[in-house]
Amino acid sequence: MPRIEDLPYRPCVATMVLNRDGLVFIGQRIGGPEHADLTHAWQMPQGGVDPGEDTWAAALRELCEETNIRSVEKLAELPEWLSYDIPRELVGEAWSGKYRGQKQKWYALRFTGDEREIDIARPAGGHEPEFAAWRWEPMQNLPALVVPFKRPVYERVVREFARLT
Repeated sequence: MPRIEDLPYRPCVATMVLNRDGLVFIGQRIGGPEHADLTHAWQMPQGGVDPGEDTWAAALRELCEETNIRSVEKLAELPEWLSYDIPRELVGEAWSGKYRGQKQKWYALRFTGDEREIDIARPAGGHEPEFAAWRWEPMQNLPALVVPFKRPVYERVVREFARLT
């Protein structure tokens, strides 16, 4: 196995979906090696970018595949990619040991639909559910709800998108 430092980051997109009240959609992950407890199992929708796929298209695809949300408008995007490393002990368990972590392209979106559109139990395209529960949360609370190794990325995203609430 290569040294962890020599492994690449998995290209990923992530979305901060805000409702009309300025609250953010978060989902409670169903399992995964990095989730040790229910307090830190929450995250915003995110997912991998297919080879050659445009990141904006990937963000909309991943959001729909995880939440069934389609009714959104783009508010902002971070110009640079943000990255995080997963804990060393999880490198062999996550993504078949091919990545050291993720580099993420972040988008802020306004949810313009009716909440009945949100369906985490039966997401679009017949994808397996990734979230056990969801809720709207004040933006400033998000960093405390994610696994600690993602916290610096969430803190940065909250700082960058705080003006949108």
